Amino acid sequence: MSSASCFSLFIDYVYFENSSSNPFLIRRIEELNKTVNGNVEAKVLCFYRRRDISSALVALADKHAREMEQEMENLDLLSLPEQQKHQLRHRELFLSRQLESLPATHIRGKCSVTLLNETEILTSYLDREDSFFYSLVYDPQQRTLLADKGEIRVGSKYQAEVADSLVDGEKVDQDRDQSKLEEKVWDPSSTLTDKQIDQFLVVARSVGTFARALDSSSAARQPSLHMSAASASRDITLFHAMDVLHKTGYDISRALSALVPHGGPVLCRDEMEEWSPSEARRFEEALEKYGKDFADIRQDCLPWKSLTSIVEFYYMWKTTDRYVQQKRLKAAEAESKLKQVYIPIYNKPNPNRLSGAGGKTSLVNGSGVVSNPLGQAVDLSRPCESCHAAASSQWYSWGPSLMQCRLCAPCWVYWRKYGGLKMSTRLDGDRPGPSSMSPHSQLERFGSNPKFAPKTRQGFYMQTSQLTRAARRACHEMLRPRHLARNPYTPLTAVAARAKCAARWQEVARNSLPLKPVVRKPLESVIRYLVTHPRLQKPRAPRNSTQCTENQVPVKTTPTLNNSSPTILGRRSYEHHNGLDGEGGRGCGWVGGGGPTRGTKRWEILSDAVDLPLCDGRETLPNLCLDECHAAWSQQRAVQHLSFFIISSI
Repeated sequence: MSSASCFSLFIDYVYFENSSSNPFLIRRIEELNKTVNGNVEAKVLCFYRRRDISSALVALADKHAREMEQEMENLDLLSLPEQQKHQLRHRELFLSRQLESLPATHIRGKCSVTLLNETEILTSYLDREDSFFYSLVYDPQQRTLLADKGEIRVGSKYQAEVADSLVDGEKVDQDRDQSKLEEKVWDPSSTLTDKQIDQFLVVARSVGTFARALDSSSAARQPSLHMSAASASRDITLFHAMDVLHKTGYDISRALSALVPHGGPVLCRDEMEEWSPSEARRFEEALEKYGKDFADIRQDCLPWKSLTSIVEFYYMWKTTDRYVQQKRLKAAEAESKLKQVYIPIYNKPNPNRLSGAGGKTSLVNGSGVVSNPLGQAVDLSRPCESCHAAASSQWYSWGPSLMQCRLCAPCWVYWRKYGGLKMSTRLDGDRPGPSSMSPHSQLERFGSNPKFAPKTRQGFYMQTSQLTRAARRACHEMLRPRHLARNPYTPLTAVAARAKCAARWQEVARNSLPLKPVVRKPLESVIRYLVTHPRLQKPRAPRNSTQCTENQVPVKTTPTLNNSSPTILGRRSYEHHNGLDGEGGRGCGWVGGGGPTRGTKRWEILSDAVDLPLCDGRETLPNLCLDECHAAWSQQRAVQHLSFFIISSI
């Protein structure tokens, strides 16, 4: 706002600022109230933009717009370029019935909001600054979109077909039956004079007053004769009397006999008499809240009344003294309320404003990164995110801080007012970049944007409680997990499951489950087993060797074949596959061929573990081959592990 402004009551649509980086809120001033502290608060009606509602409702609004285009056969909108269609979406608002109170100091300017005029060219909204339109009503609680009740039906299907005018001298078709077209309810060319008709109506009012005196419910509501006579003088009584007079052929004696039949005088009541005092007060409260929105009044306050009854009661209620009194009170309150508010110039700097070096104009060729007062770093090498401008008198940070985007001054004003960018962003679709930029630099700039990097999904772990896990088994018949796995959207009643679990717990408490006794072996048997199966000692190091045998690999009883070259391995011997090679030859009793244990007998190491007699020199075992020695050693190792497992379990 360049200067101070005055905002009048009931007629102004204004911008409200609720955040320094978000677009302005568009509201309509309903009331201006002064608080105890002396501040001014505005009671406003809310309008919503397309970005404020869900994508499903936006698609519904687009479908409604396409249907209107087909009805009106509007070809101008189809011929608009994509950029103007994009900007035209920013001018569309959605009306709501929601009211809120906002400080008047947050007002940032005026705007204009009108109901969509089908006869007006849509581009006219783009030509006018701060101009918006709406055609649908948005309900924030129900999250629904409805057509506005003030919609004007324009088109051939809404218009009556008027017959052609008759030419001079042309006669009306005599074959047409007039009774099928309309019904006559009064004949002004009757034999009765106006004086006789007025006298008959006076008699009809007297009959109505007498009928209310005989009726107990009417006597309770209208205890005085004056009130009964006033009720009998309403239109319902006069219309009934004239209808009876017409049906009796304008015979006054027969008409009087019809007004006072054998059972008693005829009592005619309208909606004013049918409604109780509590219903009338409820209607007045609803009228104060919803205005003349009779459909909402019936839905929320008087669902047992028909819409016709509510409308008829409203126009009768306007003829009463109570309506006149309320109108005078409202006029007096309106005189005492504020009608205008003075808004001073808003000179505070925006926190999203970026300050260049020395306050000079920032160019796109500059290097480095600057930060706004909010601490968000922005790359100075980026152009305007909307119009791709390379230079501007002032820059503003826009979007998340991770993107490091910025807008020039005109695009920032457009963003704040209309809630979007002049050109569609890269997320909205493909759009050409500035002509001054090369394709390679453009691809490099887009590719390095973290906005298009794959987003990391946050993992979670759901840990159920012990009671929940127990409920799955206790309520297995009721929950039916296999059925729920095939029908994931079937609702579950937690109350029924909780009651089922409580009943099962009570049953378990009454009938406790028997415990299975644990039979433990006596101590004597354990000691006897340990004595008969002593713990095996580690194998001693071979004689004439300094290497420890703890890290030696056990003997492989089966050869390890290499699948990659089966033909070569097939020609080699068993000792070569297992790495056995003696000093003088490849005998089965020697370990290795050229390592640190060269010359050590392999069966000598195994015999130490199984308590076998050793042989000196290079003699072979007389009655025990290498495979049998290894099998005996493996058997004793298994017995050792079994004894350790039994001791640990005890």
